[in-house]
Amino acid sequence: MTQPPASVVIVSRGRAEALKRCLLGVSQLQYDPFEVVVVADPGGIAAARDMPFAGSVKHVPFDEANISAARNLGVTHAAGEIIAFIDDDAVPEPQWLFHLLAPFDHPEVAATGGFVRGRNGISFQWKARGIDPRGETFDLDLSADQAVVLHPPKGQAIKTEGTNMAFRRDVLVDLGGFDPAFRYFLDETDLNMRLAQAGHATAIVPLAEVHHGFAENSLRRSDRVPRDLFDIGASWAVFQRKYLPAVQHADQWARLRSDERKRLLRHMVRGSLEPKDVGRLMQRLNDGYAEGSIRAIASTSFPRHPVSGFQGFPARRRPTIVIPSRPIRFAKDYQSAVNRVKKGDIVTVMSLSPSAMFHKVLFTKDGVWLQKGGLFGKSDRDAPLFRLTSRSRRLEKERSRVARQRGLRED
Repeated sequence: MTQPPASVVIVSRGRAEALKRCLLGVSQLQYDPFEVVVVADPGGIAAARDMPFAGSVKHVPFDEANISAARNLGVTHAAGEIIAFIDDDAVPEPQWLFHLLAPFDHPEVAATGGFVRGRNGISFQWKARGIDPRGETFDLDLSADQAVVLHPPKGQAIKTEGTNMAFRRDVLVDLGGFDPAFRYFLDETDLNMRLAQAGHATAIVPLAEVHHGFAENSLRRSDRVPRDLFDIGASWAVFQRKYLPAVQHADQWARLRSDERKRLLRHMVRGSLEPKDVGRLMQRLNDGYAEGSIRAIASTSFPRHPVSGFQGFPARRRPTIVIPSRPIRFAKDYQSAVNRVKKGDIVTVMSLSPSAMFHKVLFTKDGVWLQKGGLFGKSDRDAPLFRLTSRSRRLEKERSRVARQRGLRED
């Protein structure tokens, strides 16, 4: 079956090293054909041009603090039939695009979204959610491995997460892309609402996984402690103006403010914020809401055709292997993995210690998928705390857990 040409758009600002790691992961994608569009500030463009495959990437300079405008610029340069988005502080599993784009075989599907693992590489940061008429999310109970095509009830929408989503290009163009009034936060939520209003279906694809690290930026520390809430307040005001009757604004805003204050107080109790920070951040939230209440909302028009032709990334079929390891021989096994990656393989190192340590998964700067943990430790966080097993059975269990995402042969 012929796969539709796809564009992967990565927006980056102030996170050059994270972008390089993301691009290294993208270079291992097992999908053909696809292109890569990097929309970034000067530091990000320089980092992308330092990668060995830089000549196969579209580099689009952009240095404004507006993620919607940056994504729209990426859309204008993207020549793929399908446009996928991933954040610069995320890394895709090798089979990410293959799974994420498979539901587009159904003509009714206009968008897809996948699952997102958190910084430990095991726990899910994001699975499947819907959006209620007030723009707030709720969990959806779906299959753990089967893609599901969803038509939301009137007034609701299916939520896609900005770091793991894809859309038909012609649908994005027809809808005017992302609304630049959402400079940060609720940008994809707004698009999800417009998709639903237009009657489009969205597919949730559990096996389309990315690993998201929450790298710091000007608005958030790496531990997710906020530095500024202005744009969150502004985005809520814009969202209310677009979707909520005016008589509901005050009540919703009071509840949202209360929720934000509780979140800040939890950070303060943990010692990650000082009392004075709570007042300052709440004032910034209020200031943003006031500005968003008068912020201009304008539709974006796109050229029907991209400004540049399709620039295929040199994707190739790669062998994918698992190297079992132990702490005593880890250094040797890891170097062997690095050497295999340099030859073009996709390599996972599983280092199991004789312990009950929880497992962690990391995509390293050398391009190796590394899993560490105890032979009796948990990888599935819902599993029992301790379970006896043999090394061979545990390795096979962990191999099976990631086989379809990583492209391992299923015996």
